[in-house]
Amino acid sequence: MTTLVAYEDSESEDERLDQKEGAGSGKKAKDCHLLQLMPNSDSTLSECHQIVSREDATSSQKQGCSLSSPAALQKNATLLPYSPPNVSDKPKRPCTVPPGVRPYISKRQRLVTASTVKEENLTGSVHGKDDHIFSAISQKVKLHLAHTPAPVTARIPKKLLLSLQGHQGPVNTVQWCPVAQRSHLLLSASMDKIFKVWDGAESGRCLRVYTCHSGAVRDARWSPCGRQLLTGSFDNTAVVTDAETGQRIVKADNQFKVMCVVSHPVNSEVFLCGGYSSVVNAWDSRCCKVVKVYKAAIQQTLDILFLRGGLDVITSSDCVSRDSADRTLIVWDFHTGAKVSNQIYHERYTCPSLALHPQEDSFVAQTNGNYVALFSSQRPYRMNKRRRYEGHKVEGYAVRCEFSQDGSILASGSSTGSAHFYDYQNGRPLHSLQAHSQPCLCVSQHPVLPAVSATCDWAGEIKVWH
Repeated sequence: MTTLVAYEDSESEDERLDQKEGAGSGKKAKDCHLLQLMPNSDSTLSECHQIVSREDATSSQKQGCSLSSPAALQKNATLLPYSPPNVSDKPKRPCTVPPGVRPYISKRQRLVTASTVKEENLTGSVHGKDDHIFSAISQKVKLHLAHTPAPVTARIPKKLLLSLQGHQGPVNTVQWCPVAQRSHLLLSASMDKIFKVWDGAESGRCLRVYTCHSGAVRDARWSPCGRQLLTGSFDNTAVVTDAETGQRIVKADNQFKVMCVVSHPVNSEVFLCGGYSSVVNAWDSRCCKVVKVYKAAIQQTLDILFLRGGLDVITSSDCVSRDSADRTLIVWDFHTGAKVSNQIYHERYTCPSLALHPQEDSFVAQTNGNYVALFSSQRPYRMNKRRRYEGHKVEGYAVRCEFSQDGSILASGSSTGSAHFYDYQNGRPLHSLQAHSQPCLCVSQHPVLPAVSATCDWAGEIKVWH
């Protein structure tokens, strides 16, 4: 028994014949449209008529259709020109989403959006643009430069001026811009993967937020010209960023977590990176390549300092073995990469921070022995055993020390949350400022305003004192 089922979507023979006839008439209309666009010469017109007649004869043999005359074709071509179908004229199905229902987003679109956001974060997005404040001179700094153009003696800050909030992790360092006209800008780097620039002299507003790193920002420094920022991060990269635009200029992948970065004092295109590795890499930002490698049998590099105008480099390492006294501080020849000396510090304390005196041939090293040691910056880099700066606590934190602009005052943070100021000439404590409740990691003295300093702590707070 045979059962025949008629589907609604199936086509009958008559419908298929109608579709073929419609296709033939459409082709005729197209040929008529071509007749209308051709020149009005008799020979060309006759040739076209012959072509159309042959095509119509062929179609009539297959479909049994009658052939029209050329005059009628020309008339129809004038009245019925060919026009291609317009897809946009078709009615579109309305896309309505019920309230409370999230619209569907394809997986491809989600991947594209995620990659775009990631690229923006890696290239360095900038928030809070304010170009006229970023490039203009602060009124307080401008008045001070107008009345006292010569360097003045540094003074001790004692009162709170500003409290800057915004970081979500410990702030490792703060640094004022070294250029006098832009010295109101304060740079901060935090473990929350971002670094910022603040107006630290007057308003206390955050002028820039940079998200160039995907890991904690361990170190950050201004370039000598004050227009670029050099940062090192736990994402294994060191980045040079344009301070105004926030665009990443150079990205150096070191294959280890970067803990310290420093630019060459003469050739600012060259910078050094150290961290969780036995090597220190020297990069050239013009070609983004490693131009020199300084290798020693150490575990990690804590800080780097240039001596003698960039001819020598001193590195501070974290060694925990019993015979680590000869590897705590190592002096290198910058051009050859050879060791100059490793016998300048004989005590078994690590040195988390180094600082160069701005006027005299000396430098200091912060030690985990709860004191700051003084050394000569000329060969053979002897340690001054008669003078040391003590009264603060380090206790394993990366506490930094820094000189004032004239070199008369040495400032240091403390694990107790206080900021300590010492007389450089005799090592006598001048003042102790209880700045934070958490360990104070850095104290930065203003290069122009004599009694202004910035401090940061382990809780992510920044304060400006005057």
